[in-house]
Order: sequence, then structure tokens, then C-alpha cells
Amino acid sequence: MEDKIKEIIEQKIRPALQMDGGDIEYKGMEGNNVKVQLQGACHGCPSAQITLQMGVLRLLKEEIPEIEGVIPV
Repeated sequence: MEDKIKEIIEQKIRPALQMDGGDIEYKGMEGNNVKVQLQGACHGCPSAQITLQMGVLRLLKEEIPEIEGVIPV
């Protein structure tokens, strides 16, 4: 499952965030939750929580329904 998560982050999520001056790094799993670190313009952005829930989590759950949540670290 981790390989699939990394692939989704690299191919779908990271390019979108980089277009806005941000970035994302996969940090591991905690149960069925994915731990990520937002970087660049995304780090500390007021919309970061929305990005995580409506963007990152939605994309991950589309391909891996077992994913329950995204945890920022």
C-alpha cells in the first residue's frame, strides 16, 4: 500500500502543489492514516487543512479506499 501512496503523491498531488509554490512529503503510516508534511507555500497556509482533506485525502481514497485520513506532521 505504501508504494501506491507514494506513486499517487508523486504523480498526482505533488505536481499540483508545486504549481502553487508548495510541496508535500510522505512521512509514513499510522494505522490507516497517511502522515505527510506540507512544505513551501503550503506550510502554514490558512488553506492547508482544506488542501489535506479535500485534495490529498480525496485523491488517496479514490485509489485506496482503506485510507481513513491524512495526518500533517
